[in-house]
Amino acid sequence: LQKLIHLLQATDDPLIQEQALITLSNSAAFSVNQDIIRNLDGLSVIGGMLSDCVPKVTEKALNALNNLSMNIKNQEEIQVYIEQVCKSVESAPLNSDLQLAGLRLLTNMSVTSDYHHKMINQIPCLLRVLSEGSERTQVQVLKVLVNLSANPAMTRHFLRAQV
Repeated sequence: LQKLIHLLQATDDPLIQEQALITLSNSAAFSVNQDIIRNLDGLSVIGGMLSDCVPKVTEKALNALNNLSMNIKNQEEIQVYIEQVCKSVESAPLNSDLQLAGLRLLTNMSVTSDYHHKMINQIPCLLRVLSEGSERTQVQVLKVLVNLSANPAMTRHFLRAQV
């Protein structure tokens, strides 16, 4: 895991970055690896890949963070990327794998109300994607919206949303 994280830092080759991110994502399926990756500062390295110009690299970084977000301690570090993830969801092509990867991460990050306040400005975008997206995209958007709507503090933000 340490070598994969170092490889991500050392290379600009998108194909190598994609493969390293896929491997880290697969490794994050095991809770012990989630802690190891966090302790190796892997979350910030992977988070840094969210601003990559290559959509496939960004998508793979979102997938890795999604798997890593199953850990509460990891969520504390991943939450700093929520606004960036929201921007990726909004700017990604409709129904793209990139958009879906961002929505999956937002779903996990919205399971508890801890980070709902960071998604308030995304409500109009989520509602737009809900109305325009494919069934697969709509299901993923609905998961985020259901999580957000479980928080009474979000009610006024839903009611004020301009779509």
